[in-house]
Amino acid sequence: MREEVINLVEQAKKDLEVAEKNFNLEEYYISAFLCQQAVEKFLKAFFIAKKGKSSGPTHSLIYLAKETGVPKNFYNFLGSLTPEFITTRYPDVAGDAPYKLYHEDKVSIYIAKAKELIGWLEEQMKKL
Repeated sequence: MREEVINLVEQAKKDLEVAEKNFNLEEYYISAFLCQQAVEKFLKAFFIAKKGKSSGPTHSLIYLAKETGVPKNFYNFLGSLTPEFITTRYPDVAGDAPYKLYHEDKVSIYIAKAKELIGWLEEQMKKL
């Protein structure tokens, strides 16, 4: 497996681990951000492993999913998670300080779905 893929996978797993730690600290906004980052990095690793080339400078989780054959049952999750890489960081985008806008219910779903998707992606990568 290419070094770039290994590094993306390792960082994605670490991002998800730290997302869970921040969730337990009730830092929901950063947890949401790290879920988005974990999923994006793992999808980019899968893209490279499957296609042998970079996905380019995209942050669209739906694009990455479609290009790599991720099941459509993940698309609603990916559509809601995609903008979190910006919304969680910038008050002018979020309409308020992001840390005020995130709550346990929403982010617990992000973590659960991120784990589910990453598990699926890991299984697919074993087949490549």
